[in-house]
Amino acid sequence: MARLDRTPFQIQILDLSHDGRGVARLPDGKAVFVAGALPGETVLAEPTARSRRFDEARTLEVLEAAPDRVAPRCPHFGTCGGCVLQHLAEDKQILAKQQVLLENLERIGKVAPDQVLPPLTAASWGYRRKGRFSVRRVNKKDKTLVGFREQDPRFVAELRECHTVIPEIGMKIQALAELVDGLQAREHIPQIEFIAGDDAIALTVRHLMPLGEADRAALAAFGREQGFAIFLQPKGIDSVHPLEGEAPALSFRLPQWDVELAFEPLDFIQVNGRLNASMIARTLELLDLRPEHRVLDLFCGLGNFTLPLARQVREVVGVEGDAGLVARARANAQRNGLGNAQFFAADLTQDQRGTPWMRQGFDRLLLDPPRSGADEVLKQLPLQDIGTIVYVSCHPGSLARDAGFLVHERGYSLVSAGVMDMFPHTAHVESIALFRR
Repeated sequence: MARLDRTPFQIQILDLSHDGRGVARLPDGKAVFVAGALPGETVLAEPTARSRRFDEARTLEVLEAAPDRVAPRCPHFGTCGGCVLQHLAEDKQILAKQQVLLENLERIGKVAPDQVLPPLTAASWGYRRKGRFSVRRVNKKDKTLVGFREQDPRFVAELRECHTVIPEIGMKIQALAELVDGLQAREHIPQIEFIAGDDAIALTVRHLMPLGEADRAALAAFGREQGFAIFLQPKGIDSVHPLEGEAPALSFRLPQWDVELAFEPLDFIQVNGRLNASMIARTLELLDLRPEHRVLDLFCGLGNFTLPLARQVREVVGVEGDAGLVARARANAQRNGLGNAQFFAADLTQDQRGTPWMRQGFDRLLLDPPRSGADEVLKQLPLQDIGTIVYVSCHPGSLARDAGFLVHERGYSLVSAGVMDMFPHTAHVESIALFRR
């Protein structure tokens, strides 16, 4: 294989890619994606990879800056892969994401919304209440690294701080790295997950060998000193347990609907608490609910949408593939006194046509699928009686594909769509779409 020529070159940036890199064209017309560059800029770039269809590069120097360029807040920007848009003004970040959504809808789904919803935004710093740090002992540096992956995902970024993670965690990363480096098991800890409720923060330490008494004592002392509940995970998800004593209750409240949701340390919750509340409010508004309605909430998780829905309609049915989440959703409904919320565990990628919940009639449908989308379940659902569908998406490509199906094969109109900034400063696009028959 020919060695990559890393000679720097000057180039003008034409566009922004879906993953936050600048897009340029070489003299022969070949596309090149340039990390750290913005549309309208001229940069000096260094080649980093070459393929038949496109090249990749990174910005060495900005020769002519775009007016939308800002100074990144984080000292690790450009190395850490957690954020890729800190150099772009916040109001332009969300517009770039809106453009990604609209282009996906047009290119993949061959659809366009009648109305583009105003973007939903919330605090853009210190918002991330759930995440996973990679851990790696680097003997050459004689230190343990704790952080997100670098832009080259083979490496763990050496972080001192993170400004998108809640400050209680984001400003303690160096202390966490020093803690792990002092453990006897430091080479056998691959990751640490964090999650924050309204009243408690939990760290879950994955360890590939049993922890000795000295390590357990060090972890316990760190938890007490920093105010973290420490959990251990020696094997799979079911092996998670508190390091000592009884685990504190983890939960978050949604005061607008008088609902509190309890969760476990590795459960899925929306990472941005403030944006989550705004997203629920917009979703319920778009569903155009009436007290007599029955609503089907697919991929319902812990009941993040289901329980607020139950406050407004006659009955809501939540369906989720993770049986543990379903059990906790049922407990959450009971805890909140919501007897009109039913929950079922079902793999929504498989045939569900014989299941009782599928045969029940519904007035409204809410979907909040994973990145893979909802195409399998949409093909099975008896949609003829459901006049309104709201689709919450974490991946614009799968939303666009499913929107094309609903519009071109099931007779719906794409009434409106818009973006929600669940992950500011990253290229992640969260969106919402309203379909009506």
